[in-house]
Amino acid sequence: MRSIPTVTKNLLIINIIAFIAMLVFRSKGIDLNNIFGLHFFLASDFHIYQLFTYMFMHGGWEHIFFNMFALWMFGCVVERTWGPKKFLFYYISCGLGAGVLQEVSQLISLHVTYDIPWSDLFTVNPILSQALNAWTTVGASGAIYAILLAFGMIFPNERIFIFPLPIPIKAKWFVIFYVAVELFSALGTSNDNVAHFAHLGGMLFGFLMIRYWQRHPDAGGNYGRSKGQQFFDNLRGNWERRTRKDSGPHYQARQQEQTRRETDEQYNVRKQKEQDEIDIILDKIRKSGYDSLTKEEKRKLFEAGNKK
Repeated sequence: MRSIPTVTKNLLIINIIAFIAMLVFRSKGIDLNNIFGLHFFLASDFHIYQLFTYMFMHGGWEHIFFNMFALWMFGCVVERTWGPKKFLFYYISCGLGAGVLQEVSQLISLHVTYDIPWSDLFTVNPILSQALNAWTTVGASGAIYAILLAFGMIFPNERIFIFPLPIPIKAKWFVIFYVAVELFSALGTSNDNVAHFAHLGGMLFGFLMIRYWQRHPDAGGNYGRSKGQQFFDNLRGNWERRTRKDSGPHYQARQQEQTRRETDEQYNVRKQKEQDEIDIILDKIRKSGYDSLTKEEKRKLFEAGNKK
């Protein structure tokens, strides 16, 4: 838990505590999901605070497991990239946006299902208002899908492994696939009690927010990839070091043999060439920033740092 960024760690803790409390109170006959879950705004049990509290409630073990796993997997990277304040603002805002879009989709569903004219929708009778309490939304999925979108937009070409696919896929294709699945599910007639429009709402608000920050960098703080990219570079570096270490004496012997074959003059020429390349890379960083480096340049810089 120490390596998890502050906001992501606290969100995980709050969601888990809320879930445990829901189970405990349910055993005593009190349904916290009914109290803190998001009801349709024309239902008798609707309260404005539910737009905030619903994103910390979950319906079951599978629901909270997959949401918290995604929060840990993608939230850690996004928070390291944006910083805690910006990440928390994004998470809560997208959760609220997801709830709003879910309310709008339920309003349209009410119009279609009960064939109520638009002019009469906001004056439903008390009996129908009670029945509408069954339309309750819980879960952090809207905010989680927004984090998934953020990851895909910040690191579109980063390859990730997703079970059960046997090969890694680029983050941008992964996000596009999920958007397509949610869109078809929302427009279909599966009636699976999953708030697909809330998922899409979180992504929609996230997309608009990120696009605004990209065009107005000062409005959202430092929108940069360097810290998040550094996270991936460190993972690769650790993997490369472990691979070389596992190679054992054979790898070291090959390195020593290669060094012995060089004359002093050849060695000096090679070292000077390597230093010239590093100087060019450092000059590029001073002029255009770390994000302007290619993968090969980042690799050379990383290897040069390990040799010192």
